[in-house]
Amino acid sequence: MSFVKTKGFKYFKNLIIGFGASVVLMGALFKLESWPYASEMLTVGLSVEAFIFLFLGVIGPEPDYYWDKLYPGLNEYHSNIAPLTAGEVDEAAKPINGEVIENQLGGMLTELQGMSKSLSSLKALQEVDFSGTSEQIKSMNNFYTKLNEAMADLSDSLEDTKAYRSHIADLNSNISGLNNVYGGMLNAMAPFNPQQG
Repeated sequence: MSFVKTKGFKYFKNLIIGFGASVVLMGALFKLESWPYASEMLTVGLSVEAFIFLFLGVIGPEPDYYWDKLYPGLNEYHSNIAPLTAGEVDEAAKPINGEVIENQLGGMLTELQGMSKSLSSLKALQEVDFSGTSEQIKSMNNFYTKLNEAMADLSDSLEDTKAYRSHIADLNSNISGLNNVYGGMLNAMAPFNPQQG
């Protein structure tokens, strides 16, 4: 392990950064208030800050995460990644293809856009005014009630019509019988009719 990654060095680096910043701020305060030694404090503080920025540029940034310890090679585009649950990297781990991941992320983005449109539709439905709906439902219920009553009346009328047809058929049959009787009577009385002779 290099000295730059030790806890002592990190503490020392934070101490220098904090000290330099505080001297610069105090120098600015002294300068604003025109107190003595303001120029000297600003010079010392800015020199310390300049050294710190130069030093930080040389040592490079320290990552704030340690995923690469659990998944070695995580920061490489085409890498063999296997979690270190068994203590060693599995050499037979399938390499991750960056293009496949990009395609999968693109598919996820499409799905998220679809979900966003669906949520927009739900929001539009939420804004619909349903205040008159109960009156419309009551009106429709009244209509269906009247329609059912009319259908019942029609059914009763149909029964009455069937009975009427039956009575008319009986009457027709009776009239035919009467016509036959009347015809027979006329034939029997024909010899006695004085006008026919």
